[in-house]
Amino acid sequence: MSVLSDGLEELRVPAELSARVPAEQRGPGRGRDDVRLLVSRGEAVSHHAFRELPALLRAGDVLVVNTSTTLAAAVDGRLGAEPGGQPVVVHFSTRGDDGRWAVELRTPDGSGSTRPRGGGPAGAVVRLPGGARLVLVVPLVPGSGRLWWARVDADVPGLLGRYGRAIRYGYTERDQPLSAYRTVFARPSPDGAGSAEMPSAGRPFTARLVAELVDRGVRIAPLSLHTGVASAEAHEPPYPERFEVPAATAALVNAARAEGGRIIAVGTTVVRALESAAAGPSRRTESGTAASAEGVEGPVCARAGWTGLVVTPARGVRVVDGLLTGLHEPEASHLLMLEAVAGRPALRSAYAAAVRERYLWHEFGDVHLLLPEEEPHRAHCSRNAW
Repeated sequence: MSVLSDGLEELRVPAELSARVPAEQRGPGRGRDDVRLLVSRGEAVSHHAFRELPALLRAGDVLVVNTSTTLAAAVDGRLGAEPGGQPVVVHFSTRGDDGRWAVELRTPDGSGSTRPRGGGPAGAVVRLPGGARLVLVVPLVPGSGRLWWARVDADVPGLLGRYGRAIRYGYTERDQPLSAYRTVFARPSPDGAGSAEMPSAGRPFTARLVAELVDRGVRIAPLSLHTGVASAEAHEPPYPERFEVPAATAALVNAARAEGGRIIAVGTTVVRALESAAAGPSRRTESGTAASAEGVEGPVCARAGWTGLVVTPARGVRVVDGLLTGLHEPEASHLLMLEAVAGRPALRSAYAAAVRERYLWHEFGDVHLLLPEEEPHRAHCSRNAW
């Protein structure tokens, strides 16, 4: 059953539409930006190359991007305090303020990928490379055994840097270098923090494309949200994650909103962070579509810490006007966020078109740009502005 039971419950994404390798490996001379771009404006859809993105935006728009770098978060280990234990793969998800790490234990499947396993029990020991040991303490969420808080008797960033690799799921063809999972916006954190999984909406951007966007008057604003693991087999709501919205980004977003510019989030992680830093009631009309920027209540604030916010249609959005994101499976909780931004009819139309036109799914796949419907006068003025 899909998250959006009205209209997507019959949608099935064929396995061959999973992107198995990065775009730059699909043929000679290809680059990261050689992916397709599905554009939604209400129920209307259009099809583009990602390199056309600058022409689809306008001067005064702000693209908000996630600068979190992707960690080599998968490490081989063995269960038990003594040699010869069952092999497992540890996915390091999130570092807590007390030094513990949220981790997921998975079973290697022999192909280089992994499959789910039962979590726990408390007190279980995992022996890690270099003589390090991990001890499971308590489930991250009571009643759910997939992610556990664990104590590790080693410097985890150093451990990951020496022995880790990027998290990989079964729909990919082979292991990739860590650089394939980092975006052009990624910046190292002084404390070694980062994302267990790539903020993949930013992957198709190149330095040349960013320069073209800026040349056209589109502004780029950074924030960080360190994503935890979100395995393809489990579609739970997102867990609490660390984020930071800098003062300069908050000021730029607020100024753009006051001037009528659109705030376009590059990825669901950016929506979560921005909405966590927003004040005032949701900017939604009674019909469920995004309201205009005029007359909004409350600014975006500079903020850092943890967010457990889950953006749903009932909650709505307060800051974001548009969203650039990957294509999500019909069961994914991310679709509730997309519905909050664009409305259910837009998603029904877009996802039917994506399957029909053979778009590619997952982190190495194609991307989807959800924009508000243009008012005729504003659309005319925008065309003349070019």
